[in-house]
Amino acid sequence: MSNDQSLLDRVEMPSIPEAAMKKIAVLEEQFSRAEVEQLRHSVKLMTPLIQKRSEIINIPDVQAEFWMRVFASAPPEIDEYILSSDAQVLGESLKNMTVERFELDAQGNGEPRSLRFTFEFKTGEENPFFTNDKLVKEFYWRQEVSKNAAGKTRTWEGLVSEPVRINWKKDMDLTKGMLDAACDLAEAEKKKGGDRKKLPEFAALVKKVEEAEAEIANAEDDEDDEDPSPVGMSFFGFFGYRGRDVSAAQSKEAAKEIEARWAKIQKGEDIEEAGDSDSDDEEDDEASLEEIDIFPDGDDLAVAIAEDLWPDALSYYVQSFQIGEELEDMDLDEEMDGQDSDEESESRPRKKARN
Repeated sequence: MSNDQSLLDRVEMPSIPEAAMKKIAVLEEQFSRAEVEQLRHSVKLMTPLIQKRSEIINIPDVQAEFWMRVFASAPPEIDEYILSSDAQVLGESLKNMTVERFELDAQGNGEPRSLRFTFEFKTGEENPFFTNDKLVKEFYWRQEVSKNAAGKTRTWEGLVSEPVRINWKKDMDLTKGMLDAACDLAEAEKKKGGDRKKLPEFAALVKKVEEAEAEIANAEDDEDDEDPSPVGMSFFGFFGYRGRDVSAAQSKEAAKEIEARWAKIQKGEDIEEAGDSDSDDEEDDEASLEEIDIFPDGDDLAVAIAEDLWPDALSYYVQSFQIGEELEDMDLDEEMDGQDSDEESESRPRKKARN
């Protein structure tokens, strides 16, 4: 940087030295890999504790309200996706929930970031919302290597999934038909292949999304309505999340390329710089995904449930009782304040009326 530059120019034009940037990138990758190994080992340590917790949850008096109380005490990053109508379903019909890192074997080998969520529900008249006794949603951790418009290599990694259909009872569909439309499109793509945008199921999904967006826009004018979900729909839209179209075979090939690249970096060899993740190609990919993903935050919600709500479920259960006690104390304090005010007004001498 030139000494002729003003202090303001130096402040407004910060830059990290290239040598330091390379070291930072390498160390960040090492941290990331260490976190994956840490996760792998933690699953093995947590498994027997989760089993002991299940014994507590299965106590009849606990089981009846356990997951209802856990979700009612959920942290903001989860609670913001649960509308009052969703809370009613979870409160009245949810029996149990489990989270598994299902691609890990007993020895700890496999991908620890893949997740399986199993929600068990009451059936028959005890569940007036849908007929499914169980909803299983699997998220696969996948990797992808591609070239951007400039010909530079870019990598992506994250969670992908398939839509899971919910058999809603009449007039009970909280997703307003969008989950069914997402499932129809996914099934049509498997059967027919080709460009999804040319499928009638794609047009049907787009129409459902437009109808829902219009309804949300109208609801925003109603001040009495609750705060909308960040994705503009029911928590049960979570079962419609898809993510990128990256197959297991594609991910396996990408993993080989990524590992080969990492091996060269560790040896200090020069490699091609990765492309900018904010390129136009990346934006086009995101726009394409938004057209078919009715719940684009599904991966974030999955991670929040798996890494927060699931391991800390007992804490949230206990917390739900503490919140209830605090509310009772607040009501009692308000009642006492009201009584004190009445007594003060009665004991205060009245002014004489003027003649």
